Amino acid sequence: MIKNKTTNAAILLLIAIFNLNTALADNDAAVKRGLEIAIAADQRDSGFGDSSASLEMVLRNRHGETSQRKMRNKTLEISGDGDKVIIIFDTPRDVKGTAFLSFTHKVGSDDQWLFLPALQRVKRIASHNKSGPFMGSEFAYEDIASQEVEKYSYRYIADEVFDGRDHFIIERDPVDPRSGYKRQRVWLDKEAYRVWKIDFYDRKNSLLKTLTYDDYHQYLKQYWRANTMKMINHQTGKSTLLKWQDFRFRNGFSEKEFTKGALKKSR
Repeated sequence: MIKNKTTNAAILLLIAIFNLNTALADNDAAVKRGLEIAIAADQRDSGFGDSSASLEMVLRNRHGETSQRKMRNKTLEISGDGDKVIIIFDTPRDVKGTAFLSFTHKVGSDDQWLFLPALQRVKRIASHNKSGPFMGSEFAYEDIASQEVEKYSYRYIADEVFDGRDHFIIERDPVDPRSGYKRQRVWLDKEAYRVWKIDFYDRKNSLLKTLTYDDYHQYLKQYWRANTMKMINHQTGKSTLLKWQDFRFRNGFSEKEFTKGALKKSR
């Protein structure tokens, strides 16, 4: 009887070890595949040089009331690092002349500043405030930065068809412990590796926001840009819609146009 119990225990132990090894192998494969998909998407969007666009931001509160803002965006691709971005607010009057500057880095914290025309000064956005709302919208400051591959760890989740498209679903976990998100679930189409949806989970691992992309157009026969981006906050009932238009590429921007001094001169 004792021998049988010992034999059964040994068998159960071997099964447990086998299952653990299988799970670890599956996880390693999922991590590798997730990273491969992220790298492939990044490579397809590399080499555009610079771009500009105009956009409208529509803020909607939980009661359905809306307000609009009009802005301009300039982006400069930096070799070996993340993008540099300037966003200039043109309307309404109370935010006119406000300008935002972001230096995204592949490794380490991003550098971000906000020029406040009423005070005539440039305010640095502290690293611990990157999860805060960008100009009262449902986008966080960290959402505005370019989403570099090195900022996350990855895991492939599944394939899924929705809206008539085949998608990869990957999960990415922010490397920065000061991120406002624990994880993000991303849907990319298999045809062009365009992002169509992102679910954002807060630090408590509860669904916080969903960002959807729509109305993609291709530029320079390679680069895809969505004309609409909608961020819904499931916890507050608020949403923000970004309407992009007039994309222009390879404008000849230089790094001199993306400095704290340049923020004050933005018009």
